[in-house]
Amino acid sequence: MFQVEYGTAFTGGRVVMPPSKSAAHRALLCAGLSGGRCRLGNIDPSEDILATMGALRVLGRRVEYDAAAQSLLVDGDGPLPAGGEIDCRESGGLLRFIIPIAAVLGGRWRFTGKGRLPQRPLGVYAQLLPAHGVAFRTEGGLPLEIEGRLTPGLFTLPGNVSSQFVTGLLFALPLLEGDSEIRLASPLESAGYVDMTLAVLRDFGVQIEAAADGWRIPGGQGYAPRDYQVEGDWSQAAFFLNMAALDPRGALVRIGGLDPNSLQGDKACVEIFRGFGLEALWEDGWLLARNPRAGKPFGGLGGQVVDVAQVTDMAPALSVCAALSAGETRLVNAGRLRLKESDRLSAMEQAINALGGRAQAQGDELLIHGVEQFAGGLAQGQNDHRVVMALAGAGLRSAAPVRVTDAWAVRKTYPGFYRDFNTLGGSAHVIDLG
Repeated sequence: MFQVEYGTAFTGGRVVMPPSKSAAHRALLCAGLSGGRCRLGNIDPSEDILATMGALRVLGRRVEYDAAAQSLLVDGDGPLPAGGEIDCRESGGLLRFIIPIAAVLGGRWRFTGKGRLPQRPLGVYAQLLPAHGVAFRTEGGLPLEIEGRLTPGLFTLPGNVSSQFVTGLLFALPLLEGDSEIRLASPLESAGYVDMTLAVLRDFGVQIEAAADGWRIPGGQGYAPRDYQVEGDWSQAAFFLNMAALDPRGALVRIGGLDPNSLQGDKACVEIFRGFGLEALWEDGWLLARNPRAGKPFGGLGGQVVDVAQVTDMAPALSVCAALSAGETRLVNAGRLRLKESDRLSAMEQAINALGGRAQAQGDELLIHGVEQFAGGLAQGQNDHRVVMALAGAGLRSAAPVRVTDAWAVRKTYPGFYRDFNTLGGSAHVIDLG
């Protein structure tokens, strides 16, 4: 069992964000479906990306990682198989992306996973796929078996479920012989992730037509092989913005590797942290962040109401900032947080309270009353990478060290997190408890 102990040390400095896991997932799958050779630049083999690489190998693709160049060669030559078994590890994105792709290929497929993934929802596909020629066999999660070949047509689904279901269909439906349509029965949440999907699909030669309440997908398309550079990850930037906001000395953090014009919805984290009181601006390609009122009570930070429907991955970092900001903060429309690697509403409520803060999860909201300083102590990481990384900021304003269980959960998406945090003068020590 491993814990990480976070201390109060922090000097700021420069940090370059790792590649976007979301963009890398999408580019990898497009490359695997392209039927040619693609070299993907700026790849970091986190646990989730390793899972996608493994899935491509099951699809008969050669995948080779060049550590020195941080690039990945995907050779998509050869026929795609009709059937196989794919271990999705703990990657919900991979699972929801690959199911409809496998359904297009036909045959019998089996999907497995570990951690909380076997319990994460798949009900949208359980309704849609049988109506389009694919048998769907499960006891309520994983393992899952599907059999048959997907047929084109109308796919109607609610917009308030994970956008990953929409993305999975957008990957698969262009490969069918006939045209299809995706229709949303309610407004789409996490819309930025679908925008990213559409952009990556365009880059690989696939055309999707926007409709009033969804998309029209012409059939008979193919993916075009190409080289592709993966952009930096805005979802990871939130943890460093959180540190800049909470550091009691007002250290300056320069964050690189980010595209200010990115379609990633998590880019909204800049404006949300500004709402707490953080100062953030662009200079020579770097995002500069600091708290100009760091020496004042509560660091000059104030609570706010944040609708997290479009930025659910931001909630853990926002929760920690809110817990050390004056007044009350409400994270609203947060119901889907209960369906992540952990029940993140409950996880952040428990972690904040364990450290001496005041938080209460109510339905699909998290209500937080700010305190001047945490007392420190032990918080449960819930084997959730975003919970563990968010609590690094908690240590910066704590009377005693903050210890968090499940230290190596960060490997899921950001294997170098502790290294980068310590480069900024932070204090993160992983302890082996045996």
